[in-house]
Amino acid sequence: MKLNQHHTMTYTLNSGIKGSVNLSTKQIQDWIESYRVGSKYVTTVGKEHFGLNPELVADFKVHNEFSEQREHVAAIQQVTATSKASEPLADVYSQHKVLIQVECKCGAFYVEESAYKRNKWGCKECGDIVFLDSKKGMVDTVKGKAWYMTNRYFVERG
Repeated sequence: MKLNQHHTMTYTLNSGIKGSVNLSTKQIQDWIESYRVGSKYVTTVGKEHFGLNPELVADFKVHNEFSEQREHVAAIQQVTATSKASEPLADVYSQHKVLIQVECKCGAFYVEESAYKRNKWGCKECGDIVFLDSKKGMVDTVKGKAWYMTNRYFVERG
């Protein structure tokens, strides 16, 4: 069992620039929380300081045993005994899910679950992009508090 297991996280900035960084399970947990709430993330990687502004990150991915077919891996783990090293990261994925309320110009109106807070989302009915309205913030839904995303009016980004 590795206590200080590191995983590579790749991310894409809104500008299209891609980057990657090796983070511990705890650092990944802290990053996901920063991304979820929209606060700047600063940590130490080796002897260097690393900072990332979640508002500028379009998407990210943690490369590890959960990278591909995460639902399939989770289903297998429910049947078989899990290793202690994979449990903290599994917890990281499950505890940081957020709700997104989508209101699209096509008329779609629904609440969706996401692994993390994001700035853009594709409407599941028409495929158009809806944007996070950070000025409106979180709204009350039947499933709980959700980030509001729409394309029915111009949403200021940044």
